[in-house]
Amino acid sequence: MAFFLLSRNAAAFVPAARSLVSSSSARINAPIVASYITRSSKLFMSTEADTAKIEAQIQAKGDEIRQLKADGSDKAALAPYIQELLALKAKITPTEPTEEKAPKKEKSKPQKQKQSPKKSEADMSDSELRQARLGKVEAMREAGVEPYAYSYSPTHTAMELQDQYEGKLEGGEEDEVSDVAVAGRVMAKRVFGKLAFFTLQDESGIIQLHLEKNRLGDSFKNLKAWVDAGDIVGIRGTVRRTDKGELSVFAKEWTMLTKSVTPLPDKWHGLTDIAKRYRSRHLDLIVNPSVRETFRKRAIITSTLRRELDAMGFLEIETPVLHSQSGGAEAKPFETYHNTMDMDLTLRIATELHLKRLVIGGFNKVYEVGRIFRNEGISTRHNPEFTSVELYQAYADYEDMMELTEQLVVSMCDAVSDTRELPYGEHTVSVERPWRRVTMNDIVKEYIPDFDFESLDRDCPEDLEKAKSAAKAAGVPKVDDLTSIGYVLNQCFEELCEVNLIQPTFVTDYPVDVSPLAKPHRSKPGYTERFELFATGRELANSFSELTDSIDQRERFDAQAAKKEAGDEEACDVDEEFLSALEQEWWGMAMEMGVDDLNEEMQDDMEEEFESDGDEWQRFGKQWILGVVDLNEEM
Repeated sequence: MAFFLLSRNAAAFVPAARSLVSSSSARINAPIVASYITRSSKLFMSTEADTAKIEAQIQAKGDEIRQLKADGSDKAALAPYIQELLALKAKITPTEPTEEKAPKKEKSKPQKQKQSPKKSEADMSDSELRQARLGKVEAMREAGVEPYAYSYSPTHTAMELQDQYEGKLEGGEEDEVSDVAVAGRVMAKRVFGKLAFFTLQDESGIIQLHLEKNRLGDSFKNLKAWVDAGDIVGIRGTVRRTDKGELSVFAKEWTMLTKSVTPLPDKWHGLTDIAKRYRSRHLDLIVNPSVRETFRKRAIITSTLRRELDAMGFLEIETPVLHSQSGGAEAKPFETYHNTMDMDLTLRIATELHLKRLVIGGFNKVYEVGRIFRNEGISTRHNPEFTSVELYQAYADYEDMMELTEQLVVSMCDAVSDTRELPYGEHTVSVERPWRRVTMNDIVKEYIPDFDFESLDRDCPEDLEKAKSAAKAAGVPKVDDLTSIGYVLNQCFEELCEVNLIQPTFVTDYPVDVSPLAKPHRSKPGYTERFELFATGRELANSFSELTDSIDQRERFDAQAAKKEAGDEEACDVDEEFLSALEQEWWGMAMEMGVDDLNEEMQDDMEEEFESDGDEWQRFGKQWILGVVDLNEEM
């Protein structure tokens, strides 16, 4: 190592080596080092003289070449001189020994932490999805875009555009002069780089949105980044039919109207649980167009019912919902309490008694479409809160009411259907007039042909036992505890006949035992002038000539009160106020129809059964009722 340094710079090494020799700490043989120094000094002085001589030669050769150039010599003539000059320069260029170069230390680059791949929405939890969408809300506001717009003015609905361009525009053709604006919820997205297709749903239906970067410019990037399925957007543009024939709004601009924080249920597997559909009707309406159509048709049915009755001269008059005592039907009421008046009250189980007072007071035709509350069981066919219509007409009987009922139902059917042949499950129900009319006794005879209830003496205990024996032989359950022939006949009808009444049928002439408010039949003792309308195996309407004899009515109320005293929670009390009004006398006819059941029949709306235990039914019922109450308050 010492010799290598000397050969590179002998003059600099000599003093350093002498210092090394004199150093007491250096373990080197001093005579050997001195010998190296002497020889190196001589070598260095000899090399210095030769270098000066060569440099003089280089100077002279350079001058010679410059002179030749000045004289005009070409490159070929100058080449030998240049080679000589290069040879001289090579003699004084030191050849340095090859050093072992230390390996270059690579600059340590900060290691980038490997980022986990971005999750798709399908892999995110509900909380992650919500946070991601809230982040987009903040990003929009930071960019000066309001994610919750105040207003928007659509020019068309999806269905209006579909109808307007039916049979128009070939595939790939655009109506360049059109200028339309639509608004609705984004149900699906398909993005292909600089091209995207969204499915937009509004109240009327769906339409495709055609979105291109070339047309939207910089806003296309924001659209891809900010818009998710479930958001409500507004789109303005022209109308175009894609190459595949899909009618689309070819967007020129877009507006975020409402940013959805939570995603929609999965298109194929999301909202299939029946209980969740019942509890989350808003989601059910969004993702299931058929449910939305059911709601729309129900509204049309109800409004048609009102228009028809109004056209017949009926007045709709609202009656109280809170009653001091329940009446008008056999049902267990909901009970409540009025703090200011310090009074126990019930929610109405029928509108009957107050509407009758209106007829007594001088209105010949009155009705009310209203909510009824009965504290009973709950299922897809029995709701504690439901809608019914009750109407009262002076100077009419139950034959008139059958005609009126047919007319109402047919009109409502025509309003929501283009046919009177209505599919319902595995059956087809025809509402073409006239409908079948049959007495309760006659229809029971179809199932117990060898027995005639009308031939029995209703006051004879032996005939009551005969009726029970005939019912048991036909397989009718729970007849042992029945106390009259009328109750046995009604039980036979409900067990044997009712479920088989698929086509509209008026069942007439009910026993007086099960018709406490109906007028006695004019020619059949023990029976009343009453009918019920059945279809699809269930009761849809109930009507009877009203009992106008105040003495008879009091006796029936007393019988109901005795049943309640004995523990029957569905029996009614004696309504003294109504009896007092009835003593002013009146003459009229009543009809009650269940709007909910009628709506179901017309729309083939057979809800799937909710299979669960009683506790789950109670939880479902509570949530459903609260939701309806809130909706009623809002509306």
